[in-house]
Amino acid sequence: MKKIYKKLKIFCIVGARPNFVKMAPLIKEMKKYPQFIQPILVHTGQHYDQAMSKEFFKVLGLPRPDVYLYVGSGPHAKQTAEIMNRIDDVMLREKPDLVLVLGDVNSTLACALVAAKIRIPIAHVEAGLRSDNWNMPEEINRVLTDRLADFLFTTELSAKKNLLKEGIAKEKIFFVGNVMIDTLKNNLSKIRQSKILKRLGLKSKSYAVLTLHRPEVVDKKEKLLEIIDVLKLVGQKLPIIFSVHPRTQKNIKDFGLEDEFKMPSLTIVSALGYLDFLRLISRAKVVLTDSGGIQEETTVFNVPCLTLRHETERPITVTMGTNIITDLDKNKIFKQLKLILENRFKTGRTPPLWDGKAATRIVKVILKKYIRFFELSNLFLKDHNI
Repeated sequence: MKKIYKKLKIFCIVGARPNFVKMAPLIKEMKKYPQFIQPILVHTGQHYDQAMSKEFFKVLGLPRPDVYLYVGSGPHAKQTAEIMNRIDDVMLREKPDLVLVLGDVNSTLACALVAAKIRIPIAHVEAGLRSDNWNMPEEINRVLTDRLADFLFTTELSAKKNLLKEGIAKEKIFFVGNVMIDTLKNNLSKIRQSKILKRLGLKSKSYAVLTLHRPEVVDKKEKLLEIIDVLKLVGQKLPIIFSVHPRTQKNIKDFGLEDEFKMPSLTIVSALGYLDFLRLISRAKVVLTDSGGIQEETTVFNVPCLTLRHETERPITVTMGTNIITDLDKNKIFKQLKLILENRFKTGRTPPLWDGKAATRIVKVILKKYIRFFELSNLFLKDHNI
């Protein structure tokens, strides 16, 4: 039978490390259908540590990018504008059928804006998450991207409520689960093989992990001084491994706080690779963080997580998971730390559809929408449970 369909060309946009983790299972799933989908991996180069980026690609099994824009770091507005400027020519030349963006980084919004301007449909994975904190650049990115998107793939039920409240049509919204958890589950055996605990001289469940990267915390000297007070408090009970972000490390130096961070209980390590970092948090007694993704990963590992912010855009990690919002309130942190050390901290549950199959659901939605080939279509959809 003569085929009367064309291959679906999908621009798959990545720019920063969280994107690599989320895109890996999607590319893998798309490649199961080479007769129907042509994924084109576009790396904006937003993440400026190329060596670390290459390591993530290797570990996650991502192919070499088909397009690399080499944007690099910079202020938010300039970086977003530069991504738009460079991706515009590529989209006009390649004419993709769909642009798939992830999460809430500048690459997400920049590529969605360009696609919308030239009338290319947009799929937003991890749609509908809201912190209601407009001081966060990520909140701006995700809200605006959702307004532009044609497919909104959500990780938790609260996201759908947010989108409906904002006037998004319900037929655009698809509850599919969490692709970042797909990657975690796909790599569990490799994570367990990591030797990071041995290298750092750590025993399981005998240490805390700290990560910090958000500008509202690390770009302000007074906030870093509050962090120092928190570390002194936690350090009385547990040794702390601080996996320091390049931005945070630079600011500590620029603010002249390097000596303040020299504590007997604190070990500072450079940003770790994916497998080592996941192993480190999976065996921690507690994780302190301002990261959104780590709230989700600790929930799956059933590891207590104290989020050093006023709010979370991932409320299911609090209502079902192991996350507690403490901000930098030492009294709240001490109270929760006491419960953790006494093994009286809440036990989390894995949220619905965080089962390692989110990418499968996303690709099935896209196939069902776009495949155009009469007699073969019903047979294909039936055979692949679409």
